[in-house]
Amino acid sequence: MSSYKIISGVSFLAVLFGLLSSFFTVDQTQQALILQFGEPKRLINKPGLNFKIPFIQEVTYFDKRVLSLVSKDSEEVILADQKRLEVDTYSRFKIIDPLLFFQTVRSEFGARQRLESIIDSSVRRVFGKFELTAILSDARTQIVDDISGEVNSTIKKLGMEIVDVRIRRADYPEATVQNIFNRMKTERNQEAKEFRAEGSEEAQKIRADAEKQKVVLVAESKRKAEALRGNGDGEAIKIYSEAFGQDKKFFKFYRSMLAYENTFSDDGTTMLLSPDSDFFSYFGNKGGK
Repeated sequence: MSSYKIISGVSFLAVLFGLLSSFFTVDQTQQALILQFGEPKRLINKPGLNFKIPFIQEVTYFDKRVLSLVSKDSEEVILADQKRLEVDTYSRFKIIDPLLFFQTVRSEFGARQRLESIIDSSVRRVFGKFELTAILSDARTQIVDDISGEVNSTIKKLGMEIVDVRIRRADYPEATVQNIFNRMKTERNQEAKEFRAEGSEEAQKIRADAEKQKVVLVAESKRKAEALRGNGDGEAIKIYSEAFGQDKKFFKFYRSMLAYENTFSDDGTTMLLSPDSDFFSYFGNKGGK
């Protein structure tokens, strides 16, 4: 009796597990593919509760949303003018045919690897048609459109569709950047030397001109000073002559006083003169006798 109960319980649990595993739900962001022994049997792209044969069929889910793909490594491309660029791309894609997608790439991981390879090849081909000047101007839109068109024509056979492709970065390779930097540095140093030479030459011209003007100004100033001094001396002589001419005795007395002042200063000058010399005429007599 106990063995019968055990068998019945086990059978009930097996049936219950089978019933529970027969039902599955599909989210609104997903689409499902029913596989039987690895072979696709049914596609479900509407959300809701669904049924499958337990233990025989299995469900594989695929995302219905737009997926992103960022290139892992920069792709080096050669342009039409033989210049090299390193290009990073960013793209968005979606699965439009889960059955074809499963048959060709099996999973999203495989799809990303395949899609990255296809995009890299298309980037090299499309960029190879353009020169650098075109890429730096208005050709980017055409480049993106050409890449999208090429990639879409290939991946539609894989059950996918490219929604958008963008060029994140398009720069010179590191070695090229360093060479450009060195060349620019050399050119700037050469320009700096030329500017310094021109500045030095201009400074010398300015200094020479300033020195010339200085000499001219000093000479002109001296000439004017001498002329003024001569005029002043002449005027002074005239004034002295007119003044002293009015009183000759006073003039003689005044000149003697000036001579005494200049002679008997504190500079230690020694003079040998006769006491009855005219030089001492005012020493003993204010009248000069």
